[in-house]
Amino acid sequence: MASFGWKRKAGERVSKSVVQQFEAEAEKAEEVDEQTQDEKVDWLHAIKRRREVLLEDCGAKSKRLKDEGALLAEQGRHWEAIKKWDEAIHLTPDDPLLYEMKSQVLTILQEVFPAVRAAETAVKFRPLWWEGWQTLGRAQLNLGEVDLAVRSFQVAIHLCPSECKLWQEDLAWAWRIQKQHLATKEKIRQEEETKKQILNAPELEQDYDFESDEVLDACVAVAERQTHYEKLKQTAVVIDSEGNIQNVVSGEQGSDNTETPLKEQFVKIRGL
Repeated sequence: MASFGWKRKAGERVSKSVVQQFEAEAEKAEEVDEQTQDEKVDWLHAIKRRREVLLEDCGAKSKRLKDEGALLAEQGRHWEAIKKWDEAIHLTPDDPLLYEMKSQVLTILQEVFPAVRAAETAVKFRPLWWEGWQTLGRAQLNLGEVDLAVRSFQVAIHLCPSECKLWQEDLAWAWRIQKQHLATKEKIRQEEETKKQILNAPELEQDYDFESDEVLDACVAVAERQTHYEKLKQTAVVIDSEGNIQNVVSGEQGSDNTETPLKEQFVKIRGL
């Protein structure tokens, strides 16, 4: 800091002792000002250093809690592990590994919605982490969101195509389930369409001469639809190990219940 310059006015008499005393006081004030600035700098530095120490302590404690949670999870003590990871998340809320491990354990516990949310948070903080996308896909599959799971597995494969398990296990598994879901939807659609045809059969909307053969033809047509509907209800869609769709009978059924009555049978019944 520039020192105060004393300029003597013309015609004014100032004693030498007064001048010296004034300059001494000015120098003293300057020293006090510099000392205050030094103390201010030290105070800011202390705050910054304290903050760094706190961050280091949080990181170290979070790592300890994360490791303790992993050990508990290996021992099957899943809820205790989640509690440890929640404490760690409170200290380091942007650590994607904590959310990913938590999602795995929640999936095991069948806590499907929290598992998906935790995995989504993991990939949000680390979008290029293929293991996070793999965990998200498994959680989505457990929730029944097959299409979303397929996409998550595809993202994981894009990020790490050398990981064979993603191709051979996760994505292949999701594809099989997706294929089965589509086949099941088609079966349900056929059931509903066949049921509509039975309830709103065009043959039942006509006036017939009950002694004519047209009545017999109408009965056979309705019976065929009913038989087809009963067969659809008694079958289930499954996917074999090779990925082929098969319709498997889900219950016992007798031949009398599945065979469509012939026209001759209706003729015989009418004649009784």
